[in-house]
Amino acid sequence: MSDVVTHNAAQTAANEAAAQPAASSGTAPGAALGAAVGASPGASLGPALGRRSIVLVGMMGAGKSSVGRRLANRLGIPFVDADIEIEKAAGMTITEIFASHGEPYFRAGEARVIARLLEGGPQVLATGGGAFMNADTRANIRAKGVSVWLRATLEVLSRRIKRRNDRPLLTTADPVETLRRLMDERYPVYAEADLTVESRDVPHEAIVDEIVGGLRGRLQAAPSGGDVQP
Repeated sequence: MSDVVTHNAAQTAANEAAAQPAASSGTAPGAALGAAVGASPGASLGPALGRRSIVLVGMMGAGKSSVGRRLANRLGIPFVDADIEIEKAAGMTITEIFASHGEPYFRAGEARVIARLLEGGPQVLATGGGAFMNADTRANIRAKGVSVWLRATLEVLSRRIKRRNDRPLLTTADPVETLRRLMDERYPVYAEADLTVESRDVPHEAIVDEIVGGLRGRLQAAPSGGDVQP
């Protein structure tokens, strides 16, 4: 069962941070907030994370790449986009892979690439929308990472996907209906992620605050160190 990170928890941290005086006149804006929600990688999250990856899962348009880059920057660890790594390995775009070889071929390659990437933690790893549906991939993520589901409503996702035309699964007569069907299929599986954070139309840093706060609680309750045994 996924731990759901509520909006109020991050807001409480923000309110507490706002009430704290800056350590010195040279303190950067937002530094106190970062400390309150665990933005300091060395002191609060890094040792507990060990060699694990923070793996972002969710639908296309949930913000895994945009939020993931900011999360990695906050924590001082690399950001890796699994889709980009798949394209590098194949020498083709994902759209070209789907067109030339079909979805099953793509999914097999996706699972292999993610398994390889999980050996390279700590990092923030953004995965494609269908990656977490693979049982072996879920097991690998569980063994070597902490999974975070960026959950979004149909309204939010449909609005975001209209901005791009590089989604092979949505090249249908009714993309919104296709999106609804995919959500029905995938959301029960996404719910197996370790953390759930609501992706919505707020500044990305607010989502990052909530993820970091949720990770702190999750990692403090789990053994720290390097590899995590399944």
